[in-house]
Amino acid sequence: MTYNDKHFDVIVCGAGHAGVEAALAASRMGAATLLLTGNLDTVAQMSCNPAIGGQAKGQIVREIDALGGEMAINTDVTGIQFRLLNESKGPAVQSPRAQCDKKAYQFRLKHTLELQTNLQIFQATVTGLIFEGDRVIGCRTNLDIDFMGQTVVVTTGTFLRGLMHIGQNKNEGGRLGDFSSKTLSDSFLQSGIELKRLKTGTPPRLLGRSIDFSKMQEQKGDDRPTLFAYHDTRDAEDLFHVERTGESRLGWAPGTNAISCWLTYSTAETAQIVRDNLHLSAMYSGQIEGVGPRYCPSFEDKIVRFADKTRHLLFLEPEGRSTNEYYVNGLSTSLPFEVQLKLVHSIPGLEHAQLLRPAYAVEYDFAPPTQLWPSLESRKVANLFFAGQINGTSGYEEAAGQGLVAGVNAVNKVRSRPPLRIQRHEGYLGVLIDDLVTKGTNEPYRMFTSRAEHRLLFNHGSAELRLQHLAREHGLVSASRLARIEEKSRRVAHWISFLESNRTAGVTWGDLIRRESAAPGRQRQSSDNGGGDLSIQNDPVIQNPNSKFQNQAERSELPVPDELRRESPQIRDEALYRVSYAGYLQREQRQIEKFSTIEKIRIPENTNYIKIRGLRRESALKLTEFKPGTLGQASRISGVNPSDIGVLMIWIESGRGVG
Repeated sequence: MTYNDKHFDVIVCGAGHAGVEAALAASRMGAATLLLTGNLDTVAQMSCNPAIGGQAKGQIVREIDALGGEMAINTDVTGIQFRLLNESKGPAVQSPRAQCDKKAYQFRLKHTLELQTNLQIFQATVTGLIFEGDRVIGCRTNLDIDFMGQTVVVTTGTFLRGLMHIGQNKNEGGRLGDFSSKTLSDSFLQSGIELKRLKTGTPPRLLGRSIDFSKMQEQKGDDRPTLFAYHDTRDAEDLFHVERTGESRLGWAPGTNAISCWLTYSTAETAQIVRDNLHLSAMYSGQIEGVGPRYCPSFEDKIVRFADKTRHLLFLEPEGRSTNEYYVNGLSTSLPFEVQLKLVHSIPGLEHAQLLRPAYAVEYDFAPPTQLWPSLESRKVANLFFAGQINGTSGYEEAAGQGLVAGVNAVNKVRSRPPLRIQRHEGYLGVLIDDLVTKGTNEPYRMFTSRAEHRLLFNHGSAELRLQHLAREHGLVSASRLARIEEKSRRVAHWISFLESNRTAGVTWGDLIRRESAAPGRQRQSSDNGGGDLSIQNDPVIQNPNSKFQNQAERSELPVPDELRRESPQIRDEALYRVSYAGYLQREQRQIEKFSTIEKIRIPENTNYIKIRGLRRESALKLTEFKPGTLGQASRISGVNPSDIGVLMIWIESGRGVG
């Protein structure tokens, strides 16, 4: 049967971190939205570690918040520990990270969905898609109920033919205790969408009262937490308020109710246990065909790949305020349960630890993302969008960012409006999506600061200012919040101008700040030449741990006018960042302007690359496969070299049309 013959604008399949952001973005834009999930009790479940943020990931969460998403504010009000990573380096690469109360995070987001206007949520497992010609028009469920929609956003996570491994033991499911979506993959294959396999894993969970913390090192959070949401521009009702229904959402004042994490190390005995039982690992016995994450390896991988290491760092992370369960970060494994017990008991402080849940590996289907347009719409099936781990990514943050973009673009497709496109020089989300659709991935993709060539522009405090034009263009934040963002932008610009044009003690304030920011005895950047021959690796502001321009407390010690000191920390910190980095940021802008020309040159959609004279056959085949939309995108495809781009440019400028 068809559900009331009602046609939704957007149907979102899956309610993990990608699905939640997709559904909220679409419904907040005023589109009639349906969110389908196989289990309403696991909405926004933190299947792996109970943490949000980290290197580059923290910046992504800030960008999600700047575009009207929910992850940042949900983290702030359910966080139990906040830390600013890379604090000994400069602010360009500092990243916020937070431990969250796992269940509070999940429950608050579920409640947020329930209270959202224009959004209906429903528990049913999507078993297949409904097509009409080369476009999707709805989906089928295990309840024999069909739902019809103008667009469909698929965010299935690890559930597509999910298979869990604990040694030789196998269980179907996307995570322990949950189901596996076995028939939806067939629907994709029938429509011509290619699927491959990936693998990920998770460590064991332990009972806290069975842990001897006296043998471990305590790791407390920051005294002054760095939050994720832009509280200075948010509407008051976004935090704690009673809904018109009389309901209030779960949460507490950000930065309160802190809980410590704990550090310990594996031992030589731990490593020997792994070596003795390597043949029993699902990864090393050949049972798993999927490729695992390079940057979050299993413990077996660590022992094999880093055989010279005598020990490996492990973090004991609390799962919440109302549970005694601990997550062992760094001990992901697919070894049999009896071996896992030996592993755990060989670690200082865990000699008598009780396992609440075993570690396991899970392999699942994903759709290589080169099959997508930059809007995250399928190239093969119209009106079908993909977001999250189905695109080959790992991490809650990467998934949530894709979900937001896919949800916005599904609405834009319904309304025949241009898609939301975040450029590589505008944010980590732009780098993430461009990397996926242009280069693809053969292993779980994880965002790092090093992936972004313009990362100096992506300090976490600037996301609102960088992306305000997109928030305005696509109607992603309220008019009142947008006005506050624009006022903040004006104040930052005012202070930059003031500091660079007004003098004190014989020099401009800007030069004085740059001089004080640099380390003694090190060449400082020039305000007029972009730093001369200095490389980013030699940037005293980025690399030097003794730089005064490190954290909020030290920034307040820089020589600044009293009027600036009285500004809000958000305005003051951003102005000081841009002044301290002035030469480097100007150099970045010149690079962006230099390459902006080819980014704007569009390639006709039906170009026959094989017939373009002078284009190498290898490049022609790659370009035919990836179908880049612009010369800039073509230039980033592996195997396409600068001479090929030159041939393409001449061909386009000659006006020959389609080859």
